[in-house]
Amino acid sequence: MPDYWKAEQKLDYLKARDDAEGRLNALRWSLITPNPKHTWLIGQSLNEFENLIGLGSKETKSSKSQNVETIFKLYSGGIKTNRDPVVYDFDPEPLLERVEKMVDDYNGEVDRYKRMEKPDDIDNFVRYHLLKWDSTLKRHLRYTHYAKFNASWVRTSLYRPFTKRKLYFDPLLINSVHLQTRIFTHVTSEQENRVICLTALGSEKPFMALITNHLSDLHLVGAGSSSQCFPFYTYDEDGSNRRENITDWALKQFQTQYHDSTISKWDIFYYVYGVLHHPAYREKYADNLKRDLPRVPYLADFRSVSAIGSQLAQLHLDYESIAPYPLEYVWKPDRPVSYRVEKLRLSKDRDAITVNDSLTLKGIPAAAFDYRLGNRSALEWIIDQYQVKKDVQSGIVSDPNQYSDNPQYIVKLIGRVTQVSLETMRLIAQLPEL
Repeated sequence: MPDYWKAEQKLDYLKARDDAEGRLNALRWSLITPNPKHTWLIGQSLNEFENLIGLGSKETKSSKSQNVETIFKLYSGGIKTNRDPVVYDFDPEPLLERVEKMVDDYNGEVDRYKRMEKPDDIDNFVRYHLLKWDSTLKRHLRYTHYAKFNASWVRTSLYRPFTKRKLYFDPLLINSVHLQTRIFTHVTSEQENRVICLTALGSEKPFMALITNHLSDLHLVGAGSSSQCFPFYTYDEDGSNRRENITDWALKQFQTQYHDSTISKWDIFYYVYGVLHHPAYREKYADNLKRDLPRVPYLADFRSVSAIGSQLAQLHLDYESIAPYPLEYVWKPDRPVSYRVEKLRLSKDRDAITVNDSLTLKGIPAAAFDYRLGNRSALEWIIDQYQVKKDVQSGIVSDPNQYSDNPQYIVKLIGRVTQVSLETMRLIAQLPEL
């Protein structure tokens, strides 16, 4: 039956079938009851999935003990700003100008709140034309927390797949940083830490996994989906006390399972990344991955999966520097040479991307669109994100041409993500059978 039929429509449909074919009275009915996770229709893979080794859980995440029985001790949602146009930008200069004004406006409201003797009705007190208020900012106002402006708080963030933006990383001005302050506490942590981001429970988008060494956005694959981040290292909030986030319990499980005492925690980290890309794994446990954090099986060839996972990770981390796929540059002879992008356009046959009035990139292999993250391919994320946009409410303009001093950055990025996509699918095809 159609997904959005009401109960009455479904009942009428059944009655009509019964009248026409007399089938319902002949059926043998059975009572179904939900399992403890409130799942009514339990697939055949449910019990098998429950017996796999879990990436993490709410219980182990909140436990004060390090002796927990999951692969990762801690995991975190991505950054949720509730004011993306203000605190994100491709260009740090207008970003800092906007944030400095926001800090001044907010601190002015704190002063006004104190002068008005702190009225209880915060909702009617604040001036909505001045700032975009949310529960977090109102709470800071209630406690009269002043904001500070610090240009050094601008960080690089993975905003969407293969799309980086500058983020003003201040927990006071951001709705929720979750536990990101314990993953990327400072810029130097980006040099050593690695994080596997994946779609969280209840996502409207298909399951995906993508590694990064930067702060990442909660809606990494767009609205209707949130992300969970599993880091290799965690820190105290002041950046001290670095520790491995893969548990000693997990290390012992893998070493015992494969009779190999040389297996390291980095080997396990890349093994997980490899498994999460396995097409058969995603297909078989698709229903489970909608309701639970991933669990991974012990595949026969651990070293092979870990090696492929490591290659995938390096490919996805270094996407800005790999050699681009050799696309054909087609210039219009009557137009001046320009690499500026206003809005990228994909041709109907998906063979070419129009960059602007003077340049078209041709020869995109069809296989490049097979590498998908959520409901878009990697290339389609580039087409979606790298365009000049104006926020309707604030009037703020986002210009991706300002991200890099190299005017060819976006054009080269198209070739690079094309190559990343092809290489990703080639490596995935080498994964051993599930």
